[in-house]
Amino acid sequence: MTEPLPTPTIDVHAHLLLPEVEEAVAGHPGLAEARDLDARRNGSAALAVNGPMVGARLPKLTDVTVRLAAMDAAGVDVQLVSPSPSHYHYWAEPRLAERVCRLANEGTAAHRAKAPDRLHGLGLVPLQHPDLAVALLDHALDQGLRGVELSSHAPGPGGTRAVELSDPRLTPFWARAEEAGALVFLHPFGCTLDERLDQWYLSNTVGQPTENAIALSHLIFSGVLDRHPGLKLIAAHGGGYLPAHIGRSDHAWRVRPDARDCAREPSSYLKQLYFDSLVHDPHVLRELVRAAGPDRVLLGSDFPFDMGTDDPLGALRAADLPDPDLHAIRGKNAAALLNLA
Repeated sequence: MTEPLPTPTIDVHAHLLLPEVEEAVAGHPGLAEARDLDARRNGSAALAVNGPMVGARLPKLTDVTVRLAAMDAAGVDVQLVSPSPSHYHYWAEPRLAERVCRLANEGTAAHRAKAPDRLHGLGLVPLQHPDLAVALLDHALDQGLRGVELSSHAPGPGGTRAVELSDPRLTPFWARAEEAGALVFLHPFGCTLDERLDQWYLSNTVGQPTENAIALSHLIFSGVLDRHPGLKLIAAHGGGYLPAHIGRSDHAWRVRPDARDCAREPSSYLKQLYFDSLVHDPHVLRELVRAAGPDRVLLGSDFPFDMGTDDPLGALRAADLPDPDLHAIRGKNAAALLNLA
């Protein structure tokens, strides 16, 4: 194929580990409780695999030189790097949560500063404490990061109702993200289906796309995207199950008055969002492109975890898309979103 323009290949879904974050939370009772919950949700077999898997990938997750070499091998010019979702620590009380996010923002900024032409970064905000989200988004932006990463929900403080992305307390955060042109990367961590998914790694294979679909549905049906049409939100894992099954949401919107807090059919909002290409199936990728539009899909690898791909370009080419669509997803869309074009 002939590249029409010298657009860089950009991977928007790549992670790093930050030891300083884990040092900050070490020894807190809430950490032990959170790990117990993860153990119940994931199951013992998954935990036995996860430790060695992450350990084998530590150099790629922490060493910029190793990261760049892996990028070169994959044909990736630029990565948008975000902290591992294991750093969310949404159990943390306000003071500790603020420290976790500041350390994550500063650590990510330091990592990308070692290769500023090839790495851009996202920070964290404490979703469990909506009143802190604006200040910590601004802190991430002040570090030179492009925005923040967050999960699909967070437990409510003190055992109160979970904080969903539709929560009115997040309104100032969405408004500030829109005003600042900040990127918001939706990357679930953990699934509230709990022990039903504690075998065969269902906590990830079924749980993650389920959480994506739930979180995006909250944003759509609640009217958040009506009120903040300029929001730049990227959904990991191709948006999960929602894009391929959006027709059911449209039907509910048409026939159910209780499903009509958004102004338009839910499918129309897919063209207002961005999605990474990490769906592991060329047929599903083509359907995502059809549903959202080729200008709304971005290359993603989940570097360097085992549920990602070492060859994101190969996965993209396998979808056999028209050349203009392939090159848009390969880098043109992300270059425009990151103001690199």
